[in-house]
Amino acid sequence: MHERRRFSRWQINQQAKIRLEGAFADAPCVIHNINFNGARISFNQKLNVDTFVRMKIILCEDHVIDVQAWVVWHKTREGFHMHGLYFSEISELDKEKIYRFTYEHFPQELVTGAQQKMIPEKGGECMRDRRIFARIAAEYPLRYFDSVTGKEGQAHTVDISARGVGLTTHQLLRPRAALEMWIQIPDRGEPLYTRGEVVWSEMHGVDNYRAGVNLEKADLMGMARVLRAV
Repeated sequence: MHERRRFSRWQINQQAKIRLEGAFADAPCVIHNINFNGARISFNQKLNVDTFVRMKIILCEDHVIDVQAWVVWHKTREGFHMHGLYFSEISELDKEKIYRFTYEHFPQELVTGAQQKMIPEKGGECMRDRRIFARIAAEYPLRYFDSVTGKEGQAHTVDISARGVGLTTHQLLRPRAALEMWIQIPDRGEPLYTRGEVVWSEMHGVDNYRAGVNLEKADLMGMARVLRAV
């Protein structure tokens, strides 16, 4: 049950309302699916992809959630704007509201096998949601600074996700080292700056080391740059 509650998208296709930050009125919408991590919602307004949006989602009078969402994708269907949203900020109380609403109105979505409904088609919407957190193979130059020891170094990324970076370097990085990193993405923009902690490091050949870095926070805007560049 814990795994289903965490990862499955519950198919509800529910008429609801949404209020964007700064709006004066609620807008009708359809929530096609939802879980604690995000939702697929359609309504009459287009949201910009790769941006954060603060909103209230009014599932019903007793279940109103207040979230910050990252707009993962957008497409038009039957005259409405459909969006894939990732909840970058959501409280435990609002997670409980989502679960209680689903339990009260769509209990069949919580039974064994609900997760199987969300096996994605290749290149489908669920796949696009997951690509944000999947490790994407990407080899870019990287400069790092150990904020504790004051040492600087050069490295190359091996793979990148919104939550972590795999890299190679000629110097052994100590576990739990706090790194500031500048990744040179070939998109003619400034180097991507991010921070994280080394969670593992090991030798990978003569004078060559591999390391994994967990980012301090999910870097969704940076990941959007990576996806466009690969």
